Amino acid sequence: MNGNALGLIETMGLVCLITSVDAMLKAASVELASPIIKLDGGVVSVMVRGDVSSVRAAVEAGAEAASKSGELRAAHVIPRPGQAIVQAYAGGSR
Repeated sequence: MNGNALGLIETMGLVCLITSVDAMLKAASVELASPIIKLDGGVVSVMVRGDVSSVRAAVEAGAEAASKSGELRAAHVIPRPGQAIVQAYAGGSR
């Protein structure tokens, strides 16, 4: 997998995030780039990686699934992220 884009989804609650991750992984050829990130107040987040078009499709599918099952807080795609971003947030040099 090329892995030249990161996609982020942030939701309120774990069940909503799991539903979103399921939709993302089924919608496009992406892989998880991080474990579930727990933030304050029940906000959780996760990142996926893959080529830019696959990550865009996955984030769109994940955002739609999260909106239907709970509260979507944020959805974002970072094409061609710098190596420092990948190391800081995705854990290591992938």
